[in-house]
Amino acid sequence: MAKIEAKLGMIMDSVGQFFSGKDHLPYCDSDIVAGCEKEVLEAEKLSSDEYMQDCLLRLSWALVHSKHPQDVHRGIAMLEASLPSTKDPLQQREKLYILAVGYFRNADYSRSRDLVDRCLTIAPDWRQAVTLKKAIEDKITKDGVIGLGIAATAVGLIAGGIAAAVSRKK
Repeated sequence: MAKIEAKLGMIMDSVGQFFSGKDHLPYCDSDIVAGCEKEVLEAEKLSSDEYMQDCLLRLSWALVHSKHPQDVHRGIAMLEASLPSTKDPLQQREKLYILAVGYFRNADYSRSRDLVDRCLTIAPDWRQAVTLKKAIEDKITKDGVIGLGIAATAVGLIAGGIAAAVSRKK
């Protein structure tokens, strides 16, 4: 009996997690974003290109992990602008991953999945990217199930309306 209850509890937990929609990506608060922006301003004065690129990458990371959609959009724009000039595969992988997180936060799951796939071509065993890809696929599955539920409900309502109209005519 205890085994059945444990199994039932695990099933209920997984269903609850499925419909809760929570992801396991960290969020960043406004103080961290402000600190990164200040760091970028200071880096402009030092004129070290490598240091400046590191600061911009940290700022992009903070922006796409923000709870504020306008910050996420800003982070995506910064990464999109800097990606074409990135030659180092390791930095390209980092930027692709952070960009994928940004699109994930914006609920553009197909774009996010494409970017994670590009990431995984550079580093196939990178755990962060594999975890993000699973989160993306879970969201796509959840959205599909919800969409099917809505469509089934609509069909049921229409069929019920037709049946009611037919029964009234008799």
